[in-house]
Amino acid sequence: MQRSNLLIVAFAALEGAAGVALSAAAAHISSAANLDTASRFLMIHAAAALGLGALLAAKPPLARWLTGVGFALLAGVALFSGDLVARAFAGDRLFPYAAPIGGSLTIASWLALAIWALAALRTK
Repeated sequence: MQRSNLLIVAFAALEGAAGVALSAAAAHISSAANLDTASRFLMIHAAAALGLGALLAAKPPLARWLTGVGFALLAGVALFSGDLVARAFAGDRLFPYAAPIGGSLTIASWLALAIWALAALRTK
């Protein structure tokens, strides 16, 4: 397995762990809607990134593109969720536009995954 695949899996696992921890925190803090949202985003996208890591292990066509998608997805979710967590715990943003940038990167990553799949179909 390539180093980049293992990094995607490692970061996905860390995001999954953060999602579980935030879910527990949200259960104990009143009005923790941001923590609940961040938790769900982290856990759902951690599972998706694990799937990408597994797919990359099969050495698919256009693997570099898929690797970039994996890292972009992880970064987008980290930015989006990190901003929500900063708002919940610190009462302020991570930095201006962190959530919209992270959310946009996450959406773009899903679209890039669809483009990859269609391009991979053409190589078959």
